[in-house]
Amino acid sequence: MDLEIKKEYTFEYIEIGKGEPIILLHGLFGALSNFQDVIKKFSPKYKILIPLLPIYTLPVLNTNVKALAKFLHDFIEFKNFNKVNLLGNSLGGHVALVYTKDNMHKVNTMILTGSSGLYENAMGGTFPRREDKEFIRVKVAYTFYDPKHATDELVDEVYSIVNDRGKLIRILSLAKSAIRHNMANDLKNFTIPVCLIWGKQDTITPPEVAEEFHKLLPKSDLFWIDQCGHAPMMEQPEQFNSILEKWLEGKV
Repeated sequence: MDLEIKKEYTFEYIEIGKGEPIILLHGLFGALSNFQDVIKKFSPKYKILIPLLPIYTLPVLNTNVKALAKFLHDFIEFKNFNKVNLLGNSLGGHVALVYTKDNMHKVNTMILTGSSGLYENAMGGTFPRREDKEFIRVKVAYTFYDPKHATDELVDEVYSIVNDRGKLIRILSLAKSAIRHNMANDLKNFTIPVCLIWGKQDTITPPEVAEEFHKLLPKSDLFWIDQCGHAPMMEQPEQFNSILEKWLEGKV
């Protein structure tokens, strides 16, 4: 699926479809391709947007979750949306949470899948063997239940990132920021409906993290996907889309 990247003002993003806006927020090593099946499924009924988060272009000292939430705020204002639906995977979920905390009136619903914000068992605090591609392959495979999803293309992409010193510094800065910026005390104040879709075999944000989100978020629904790791929309796209479609029908 060819996705045209729009470049307007300081933003690069994908926009496809018409209707209620759903903004998709990728994770730390996420790519636009992570959401291809979501786009195919939902763009006939919704306006789907994917802003490219400025993970590698922020000043190093300002590379943190709050800065990404500020970027999201600026993007939503730039698009002049009154209300949005936010779907975040991993770090993208954390960005959605931080944004929503201060902009509840702008968010209709939120969907979190493998989100950080409470706890995250990162792929590694450092990459001491980052020049070893097979080591990187093992790290990438750790994200999934089925290691076949650690494709050569994905491994090459992560390998390229962690061997770029500027990008690696920002990755580590963001990972540490995500750990520091714990949302546990904020979640009780969330008044919007939240859909939690979690892989039962998620090793990055394990099942107990989903249970904790469910307990702390007053208006949350929790759904499990078996034989699935940290990226359900990639690993089990049909189940993910089916759950999300039914949930959105009752909320949007």
